[in-house]
Amino acid sequence: MTQTTHRNINHLRELESESMYVIREVAAQFEKPALLFSGGKDSIVMFHIAVKAFWPAKVPFPLLHIDTGHNFPETLTFRDELMEKTGATCIVRLVQDSIDKGKAVEETGFSASRNKLQTVTLLDALEEFKFDAAMGGGRRDEEKARAKERFFSHRDEFGQWDPKNQRPELWNIFNGRKRMGEHFRVFPISNWTEMDIWQYIYLEKIAIPNLYFTHQRDMIIRDGVFLAKCDHIPLKESDRVANMQIRFRTIGDMTCTGGVESPASSLEEIIEEVAATHTTERGTRFDDKRSESAMEDRKKEGYF
Repeated sequence: MTQTTHRNINHLRELESESMYVIREVAAQFEKPALLFSGGKDSIVMFHIAVKAFWPAKVPFPLLHIDTGHNFPETLTFRDELMEKTGATCIVRLVQDSIDKGKAVEETGFSASRNKLQTVTLLDALEEFKFDAAMGGGRRDEEKARAKERFFSHRDEFGQWDPKNQRPELWNIFNGRKRMGEHFRVFPISNWTEMDIWQYIYLEKIAIPNLYFTHQRDMIIRDGVFLAKCDHIPLKESDRVANMQIRFRTIGDMTCTGGVESPASSLEEIIEEVAATHTTERGTRFDDKRSESAMEDRKKEGYF
C-alpha cells in the first residue's frame, strides 16, 4: 500500500468522523429528526455512516424518501432491498399525491419535470410527521448554491432558506435552537467531494445501484444532455434516440437526470474517470440548466 493511499484513507476517516459527529449531534439536539434518502450514492453513504455511528443499536431516526413517480425503477428496487437488509424504516411520500390534492401543479411541455414539485411534498411530510431536522446529502462541490450552506441550515416556519441568515459554526459548535414551526436541514457530508464519496464507497465496499456502472440503454439526445428514454419524456422533433453505453453520475428524476457515455464497469474505473473529468456531476442535470440560479431559487423555496 503506497503512502498516498495511506493519506487518502486517513483523509476519508477524518471525513467519516466529522460526519458521524454531525449525525450524533442531530440525534442529541432534535426531538424528531429524519434522514432524507433518494437511493443515490450520497444518501447511501450518509445512511452507511449513520449505521456505523449508532452500531450495534439501530439508527434512531427514520429515512424519508420523496418519490416523484418518475424515479428510475432500479433506484426503487435498491431502496427496498436496502431497507429489508438493514431493518431501517423508510417513509415514502409521493409527489403524485400532492398533485392529486391540488397542492402542486404538474408541469407541461417537452421540458416538464416533477423535480421542483418535490418541495411541496417534502414540506408536507415534515409537517405531517413533525420532523424538526432533516439530514440531506448535499455537498459543497456539487453546485455553487450548496457552498453557501452551513452544516446546520435554519429554515423558517414556511420551510424557506435565507442564505444571508446563516449561523456561525465556530469550532464545530452547532446551534440548533429554533422557534415553534421552524426546522433545520442538516448536511453531514458537506465537506466531502464526489471523489471522496467514490473512494469511501470503494474503501467500505458499499453496495450501490447498478445505474452508476456502464450499461446499454436507449437514450434521448437533447441539447447535449443524454436522458433515459421513458414514458415520462415526450420527444421533440429535434431529439435523437440512440442505444448507448451509458452510466449515471447522479441519480434523480428520470426527466432531468442526464447520463454520460462511459465504459466504467467497476469502482476503480469510476474513480479514474472522475479524476480525469472537468465537468461536475450536476452538469448532467437538465433542470439545473433552466437558469444560473436554479438551485438557489429552489432551496429558498424549501428544496433539499
